[in-house]
Amino acid sequence: MIERRPFDSLGGANHGWLDAKHHFSFAEYRDPQRVHWGALRVWNDDSIQPDSGFPPHPHADMEIITYVREGAITHEDSLGNKGRTVAGDVQVMSAGTGIRHSEYNLEPGITRIFQIWIFPDRRGEPPAWGTKPFPKGERSGQFVALASGLEDDEEALPIRTDARLLGATLKAGATAEYRFAGAERYGYLVPASGKVEVNSVRLDARDGAAISGEEVIRVTALEDAELVLVDAAG
Repeated sequence: MIERRPFDSLGGANHGWLDAKHHFSFAEYRDPQRVHWGALRVWNDDSIQPDSGFPPHPHADMEIITYVREGAITHEDSLGNKGRTVAGDVQVMSAGTGIRHSEYNLEPGITRIFQIWIFPDRRGEPPAWGTKPFPKGERSGQFVALASGLEDDEEALPIRTDARLLGATLKAGATAEYRFAGAERYGYLVPASGKVEVNSVRLDARDGAAISGEEVIRVTALEDAELVLVDAAG
């Protein structure tokens, strides 16, 4: 099953400095049909104005992945980590037993991110943070793991859950295939840009596709597209 979730159907709020769209229930947005998808709990589509952002705040027991679509995000946390993650790259924060962090757009233009939360498999471990560049050329025509809790994904940023976040870029007319470990897996696909078809289901940019009971998906780009996919356990 592949359920299209049009961008216009998403919840959200515009706070001025932040225009947030929520694929799942978050903050003031509540939809009992969209609470989580397997272990995937949050997928926020955030546009952050220059010289603004999220001031220091706490998290615990969550794997938090930030995929930067445009601009850059600057991170600082209670462990002493500081870093700047630019468009196309990923940062990961394993909140563990507890961490405080801030995320700011210190760029001259708008920064756009996907903020993705996945329930962890393990608790009681110390918090951690990391970021890494992922050249888009390596994702051309294929899905590449960017963050993962699976042993074989050695080049991906580590997360503490049976899940992986993948990225791909497709030229118009090109097709990429992804095979899940089994039909019991939960997939969630969002085109960061471009229009695509997923097993014949059409998606516009920033639509969501909730995938279940599928062992293989074939994604065909109707125009140049940038894709982000989460493959998670139930």
